[in-house]
Order: sequence, then C-alpha cells, then structure tokens
Amino acid sequence: MTTCKYCIMLMSSLILLSCALRFAVAVQTDAQAMMYLSQFGYLSPSMKNPNSGHIMSEETMAKALMEFQSFVGLNLTGHLDDDTLHFMSMPRCGVRDKVGFATDSRSRRYALQGSRWRVKDLTYKISKYPKLLGKSETDSEIRKAFDVWSDVTPLTFTHKKSGQVHIEIRFEKGEHGDGDPFDGPGGTLAHAFFPVYGGDAHFDDSEKWSIGSFKGTNLFQVAAHEFGHSLGLSHSDVRSALMAPFYRGYNPSFNLDSDDVEAIQALYGANTSAEGADNDDDSTSQGSGKKTTTQEPPGTEGSDAELCTDTKVNALFNSAAGETFVFKGDYYWKLTDDGLAQGFPKPISGTWSGLPGNIDAAFTYKNGKTYFFKGTKYWKYTDTTMDDGYPKDIAEGFAGIPDNVDAALVWSGNGKIYFFKGSKFWKFDPMQKPPVKSTYPKPISNWDGIPDNIDAVLHYTNGYTYFFKDENYYRFNDRTFAVDVADPPFPRNAGYWWFGCRAENKGHRQEVTAAPSILRPSWLDVRRDHKGNQNTDVGDLILDAGEAFV
Repeated sequence: MTTCKYCIMLMSSLILLSCALRFAVAVQTDAQAMMYLSQFGYLSPSMKNPNSGHIMSEETMAKALMEFQSFVGLNLTGHLDDDTLHFMSMPRCGVRDKVGFATDSRSRRYALQGSRWRVKDLTYKISKYPKLLGKSETDSEIRKAFDVWSDVTPLTFTHKKSGQVHIEIRFEKGEHGDGDPFDGPGGTLAHAFFPVYGGDAHFDDSEKWSIGSFKGTNLFQVAAHEFGHSLGLSHSDVRSALMAPFYRGYNPSFNLDSDDVEAIQALYGANTSAEGADNDDDSTSQGSGKKTTTQEPPGTEGSDAELCTDTKVNALFNSAAGETFVFKGDYYWKLTDDGLAQGFPKPISGTWSGLPGNIDAAFTYKNGKTYFFKGTKYWKYTDTTMDDGYPKDIAEGFAGIPDNVDAALVWSGNGKIYFFKGSKFWKFDPMQKPPVKSTYPKPISNWDGIPDNIDAVLHYTNGYTYFFKDENYYRFNDRTFAVDVADPPFPRNAGYWWFGCRAENKGHRQEVTAAPSILRPSWLDVRRDHKGNQNTDVGDLILDAGEAFV
C-alpha cells in the first residue's frame, strides 16, 4: 500500500485547495476530487479539514472513487477518468449521497434517510425570497413543487406568511448561518434538512433561478428535489429519478419516476383519497387541496403509550452495532428509522442478563464495550453478555468520578468520556494519569444552554449531542459549543421528535416548527444535519484548548 499520490503533505496547500474548491465548479485535480468525495459522503469528513493532517492511501481513494462511480452508473475504474470528472463537475444538490439506507442492496433503488414527519398536514413559509424572481411567481413554483409529493401521498402542505411552520425556505448566498456555505453559480444549487432536523430548505441565490425556461436553473425541479429531502428521502442512484443528486436541466414534461413514488410512499403511504380539488389556488392555499387519509405507513402499528405517557427517561445509548436504545425503569425500547420498534418495551434483564433497572447512565466506548452505571456500581457488557467480574465499584474502574451520576457519553471529537451530575461535569481520560484532572468538576453551564440535573445524554450518529431532561431535549451544536438557536427554540418535546409519540406536539409546548439550520453542522460534520457531516474533529480544539470551555 502506498501513500504518496494522494497525501496532503502541507496544511497550507490544503487550505488553498479548500478555498479554490469552494468557489470553483469544475473538479480537475486529485485534491479537488478528494474533497468532493469527502463532502458528499464517500470519504471521511476529516478529509475536508485542513487541520486534520490526514494521510490517505491510493487504495482508500480508489475505493471511494469506485463507490462514487457505482452510485452514478459509471464503469468501476477506481481512477479519476474523464467520465468521473464530468459527473463531479455537474451542478447538484448539496446533500450527501451516502445517507440513510437503500431499500434493496441487490438493485439500484431509492434510499430513505431514516426519519419522517409524524403528521400529514405540514406547513411552510418562504422567509427569504430570491433577488431575481418576484414573490408571487416564487410562491407558485414552490407550491407546485410541494404538489409533486402531495399528489402521491396523503400529505398536504399549507403556505403560511408568518409564524411557526414545519418547513422554512430561504434563498441565501455564501455563508448563511448553517456552516455549509453556498459556492456561487453552478456547483451546489441547494440543500435541505431531513425531518428529524427540521426539514428546512436553502437555495443558493447566486443561481439564476428560472421558471418554465431552458435558460438558468429551474426552480420548480430543484425545489421538488429538495423537498424530497425535507420529507425524509436520501439520494437515489436511479438516474431518471427526481431524487438523483445531479441537476439535468429543465424538463417541460416533468413527472415523478416510479422510484421516487415508491420511496415517498414507503414513508407515508399512497394517496387513497378522492380526486382532490383543483390546484389553481393562490399562494396561501392548502397544498394540493385534497383530504388526507387515515392510512398509516409501515412501521407505525402498535402502542407507544408506555413511553409516551411520560417521556422522562433514565438513559439513551448507541450499541456497538449502531442501534439506539432507550432505558426507563425496568424496561427498554429500541429506536428504528420510523420511531419506536414494534414489540417493545422489553425487560432490561431479559436482554442484558444481570443488569438491574433504573440505570443512571450508559455509553458504548470505542473498544466496543457498553458500560452501565447505577448508584456506586458499573457493569461492562460485550454486546448483551456481561464480562466476568462485574459489577464493580465506580471508584475502582473510574477513579475521580462520583457515584450516582446523572448521565454519561463519549465525546466523538476527542474520544474522552464525560460524566454529568447535578450542576457539574467531569472529563475522564483513560490514557491519562490521573484520568480526571484536578481542575474537575466544572459547571455544566460551560455547555452553553444546557440545564443542570439532566436525565440522559446521547452523541448521535449525525454529529450532534442531545441532552434530555424531563419530557424535553436540547440539541447541542458541537461546532459552536452551544445549544442550537432555532424557531421554535430548544428544548423541544422528546416524545414527538425522538419517540414518534403521535399525541405529542412538535415543539416545546407549541406547534412543531422546522428547525432552521442552526446546526451548521447540520447532521454530521455537523456540517449539516441533512448531510450527516458534523465536524467531529473539532472536539479537542473546543474542549481542550482552554479552561474557558471546560
């Protein structure tokens, strides 16, 4: 294995390449291709970070190229050939290609991101209009884009002029507050957030947006694509699908591909209502004007009342296999792409033999072991089997950490373990002696916006950290090191957003609204919630740079 061809040897050259790629449309060099593959999910997000000092082998680069080539339907050469460069230089959606899961690994089909709206009647507003299009014509094109999806599902979309909505739409240039700046004409045209992150859609106002014309960039088609993400669809590798990532130009005979229809109906079911009213209503109309059906999409059967009656939980954690579990009392639930898995709750002791109920905290460490804490003791499990010699005293295995903790997590940015209790938190570093510095504990208020006495904390796969207290949760932006600023504000209701409780509202005692992109990160780097690219390698810079933060 060699490391010469694709190595980034100097930080300064990486910075220059990053700046060049941000404003260039065409991908022409190995370094630009590497950053493209990183941006859209084929390589680690750290490849985009000039400070990462990452060295990559030719084998890794070739594998990423072949994954991209496979996705777009090219010959799998593993080389940066002309066809590959052509696709990399096409105008496209800014959402990552590799998010969520495909429906069938044996065929080229749609992919679902893993979240969906729990209500059928959705609202939207355009809080910032494009500079070169009038408001009325923009309203009309956006309404038609939503109609694309309401025509084949029970969903309705209502345009509101103000107030809280599910999906907020903005036309922006360059950096616009979510950490994923637009790059000028061409390149990235727009991006959107998946439902679990608010559903907002942003469009690059540097583009020449057009209506019914082969000139410029067709607003209707791009908006319909982005709203697919807002509803929970990932990119499709079917070239004819609307949810394919590349812009193919204006199509005056536009129709949804069967791949798109199957995808959206997998989430929301088919439109089985009677023929809807005509859609020639004004911009304040009720979406397509049809009535919703009572049909539930797959995966929503069964009662979630036991958890939804009282959404205060003891602990949440991700297993080594990537599953997310919720512990409450003597029972646990598994979270799936559609909310709570069927067949739950189940007794904790029936799966993790020897583990008591009412756990204080839990996390899975990078060694693949899951640790549970209760009172003065902790337990270590390999999958669901307890390791020999447990439980042990917290003072024995986690010297410097108090008993009866409230919550714990492994921070992805630096791999350190953080414990929370009351108004304090501790950082535990197994590679350091002593593992807890004398400067700890420190006030939880250092985590800007997080209250004392939390119930649980989870660093989720999208790069955000979620703090739970009582029936609510706070989304913590690991990049800004603060609770996200959004409308409605955090905290929000955990029953609705996390557990899919149908009786809950979307917000914190108020209607659910689309979380603006605050995140910038946005789902992962938290580069963006919808892309799954949060900046996970800034943790040490933030957490260990100085006592001001920790």
